[in-house]
Amino acid sequence: MDISEETRGGVLVVTASGRLDSNTASVLQAMLPTRVQSNPATILDLAEMAYVSSAGLRVLLIAAKAARSNGHRLVLTGLSDSVREVFDISGFTTIFTIEADVDSGLAALA
Repeated sequence: MDISEETRGGVLVVTASGRLDSNTASVLQAMLPTRVQSNPATILDLAEMAYVSSAGLRVLLIAAKAARSNGHRLVLTGLSDSVREVFDISGFTTIFTIEADVDSGLAALA
């Protein structure tokens, strides 16, 4: 998994690509919760994420809780059909704000 970060309009945009599974989840878990705690608004762009397992969902849930505990917002963007299906089945679509792309995520946070 590859992870990059940039700031756009005061919003931290974290882009993750590849697979988010038991082999790679620890990489995202090591950085995402601290980023969402220290930034009032964060977008996690998953447009290049091919697969998310239950281990990956766990990391995202930890990040969502970290954001909410500080009154911060976390928006997910760019979910592929297969990743969106995992979110639908697991009920995670009710936990997260999900937008089509980063620009839509920025608008949702404005």
